[in-house]
Amino acid sequence: MSDFSPNDCAHMARALRLAERGQYAAHPNPMVGCVLVRDETIIGEGWHEAAGEAHAEVNALEAAGDSARGSTAYVTLEPCAHHGKTPPCVEALIGAGVSNVVVALEDPFPEVAGRGIAALKKAGIGVRVGLMQSSAEELLAGFLSRVTRSRPFVRLKMASSLDGGIAMSNGESQWITGPEARADVQRLRARSGAVMTGIGTILADDPSLTVRDTTIDTRGKQPSRVILDNGLRMPLSAEMLALPGQTLVYCIDDEKREALTAAGAEVIKVDAKAGLVDVSAVLSNLAEREVNDVLVEAGPTLAGSLINAGLVDELVIYQAPHIMGSETMGMFDTPAWTELANRKSLDISDVRRVGADTRITARIVD
Repeated sequence: MSDFSPNDCAHMARALRLAERGQYAAHPNPMVGCVLVRDETIIGEGWHEAAGEAHAEVNALEAAGDSARGSTAYVTLEPCAHHGKTPPCVEALIGAGVSNVVVALEDPFPEVAGRGIAALKKAGIGVRVGLMQSSAEELLAGFLSRVTRSRPFVRLKMASSLDGGIAMSNGESQWITGPEARADVQRLRARSGAVMTGIGTILADDPSLTVRDTTIDTRGKQPSRVILDNGLRMPLSAEMLALPGQTLVYCIDDEKREALTAAGAEVIKVDAKAGLVDVSAVLSNLAEREVNDVLVEAGPTLAGSLINAGLVDELVIYQAPHIMGSETMGMFDTPAWTELANRKSLDISDVRRVGADTRITARIVD
């Protein structure tokens, strides 16, 4: 028999929806939501709105005031028990006189990792763990990836015609998808700690890779711009070098480091793999920089190599309702797959209309 009632589920579902509100500004911290309930009435709720600011539990307790005493707190992630930029949330919950805490997911972060739950129990507070755990894990996929795998969650975004074309043979590609899809990509960028592309895309398109939609509340943050550039061919005149935010250029030959650094980039030399930048080393470095999620916006060479290397956690494909014909560039440049057994199977989790286009979200099945 489940330890959780339908009301428990409803309150945790609300906490998860609140947590999602922090998707654009909480990074690199995890998104967390909290709902305080007394006599089956919500008396306070909150979420972690931005990194460096109060955590979800503190915001919920402030909303509840003295009514928090004797209440039950529904929290999407184990309350922290360590001093970071803010005091421990377990101390706030204990001090407010909360009687019970329901937690969706135990925090794997080493400085928490069960210590928050243990502190609550030691204070005589009832604790139940595991309600809607899979939903919390999905919400926190990037944070969990960084903490448990020492690399960010990699999301590969592609835009194509119905027949799989991403550009005409002459390179023309603007615009394959409509304005609604492009606006949706802005939201993908805003929720990512970094946006990655290859030097080929820089040389062909000179992209900014910034969040330009001012309606998205990122608290002024921009994702780091990550460029894979084996021999530092990055133009000193590249648009992104003059824009707010951080441009990280990963290379294996850094002879031109000084000029590019002076132009505004940070140059990081990593090991080579098959004569190219080792993307695994790049991802490890980004994890050390507390990047949870990487959005890849690249051409078929980098996209194909990432898939072939097993480094893509999720595909987001925007498919436009038109046919571009046979003389086009395809989405993925892969090794010569000559048999059906070579194909990559996808588990499609979501299909929806975005304007006139279709957005397909999928994961590659091992």
